Amino acid sequence: MTSKTENKIIDFSTSLSEVWRVLKNGEREVLRTNARIQTYRKNDMVYCEGEEPKNMMCLLKGKVKITKDGVGGRSQIVRIIRPIQYFAYRAAFAGEKYLTNAQAFESSTVCVIPLKTVNELIYGNPDLAMFFIHQLSVDLGIADERTVNLTQKHIRGRLAESLIFLRDSYGLEKDGATLSIYLSREDLASLSNMTTSNAIRTLSMFAAEHIIAMDGRKIKIIDEERLRKVSRRG
Repeated sequence: MTSKTENKIIDFSTSLSEVWRVLKNGEREVLRTNARIQTYRKNDMVYCEGEEPKNMMCLLKGKVKITKDGVGGRSQIVRIIRPIQYFAYRAAFAGEKYLTNAQAFESSTVCVIPLKTVNELIYGNPDLAMFFIHQLSVDLGIADERTVNLTQKHIRGRLAESLIFLRDSYGLEKDGATLSIYLSREDLASLSNMTTSNAIRTLSMFAAEHIIAMDGRKIKIIDEERLRKVSRRG
């Protein structure tokens, strides 16, 4: 794992605002004292399957993908982390080693909080415990829905759903149409549970139908209503 630890002053009130609001003054000082900033370059591993979880993380800037190695070593993207989202703590709460991998899509900045500190804060603050129960419950609901969609929808529906997911998660560029995240065809295929060749073929079909337009890794959504309809129909 390649990373760089930086000694920066963290503005917790904005970067970790959701957790910051439920902490008492003394707890905020504990968090401020123990947290650190870590940077990752594009394609750096944040953590790997089989490692012992030692920290909870919050993505401050950039994009991180959570992947799971499947049959034959094929990697499946199971989740994409967006800024100001917490991750890397489920395994610790379950008393397990990491079951997934986390890798930076692009240069990313992460706030790293030792799990020892997190546990101390949770035991003393029921509101913080409820915050993480809520987060885990939301993630479980999303995972359940994606499991059904990725196994029951046809290829067109799966790819359309992934494009909508990226649009809703990361937004659009200033033109109001281009996705603000640029995925390789391999990553887009992995996110959609299909082969790369099927992803390329389906993207070309969407472009021919004037639903999207492509420029390298840039994807512009031309007809969002039709794209959402394809996703719903599966």
